[in-house]
Amino acid sequence: MTLRQITTDKAPSAIGPYSQAVIANGLLFTAGQIALDPVAGQIVPGGIVEQTERVMENLSAVLAAAGVGWQDVVKTTVYLHDLSHFPTVNEIYGRWLGEARPARSTVQVPALPRGALVEIDAIAVVASR
Repeated sequence: MTLRQITTDKAPSAIGPYSQAVIANGLLFTAGQIALDPVAGQIVPGGIVEQTERVMENLSAVLAAAGVGWQDVVKTTVYLHDLSHFPTVNEIYGRWLGEARPARSTVQVPALPRGALVEIDAIAVVASR
């Protein structure tokens, strides 16, 4: 099996020993994206709305770098520091996905890197591309 790393400067660089995304056997696996500004390398100012928008921008950039879009995503996982933010995150997430409806899990976690409020990762099909 050959692994192909995906990188883009339109999303934050990895802050550890991992890739922004990897393609294996026709599937794209993204790293979890938090609300890091790709230029400044810092969490965007604001609250859950601003952070969720930045996370979706970052994920969209990684998907685009692999030549896929939200219509190719089959599964996402949403990690929330506080489940009370779910309705807000869900509205923003849905707007970004358009008609796409991948399977999704949402979990509350005690903490996220850099004090982020939300993190999302995705799995997409790239085999047909």
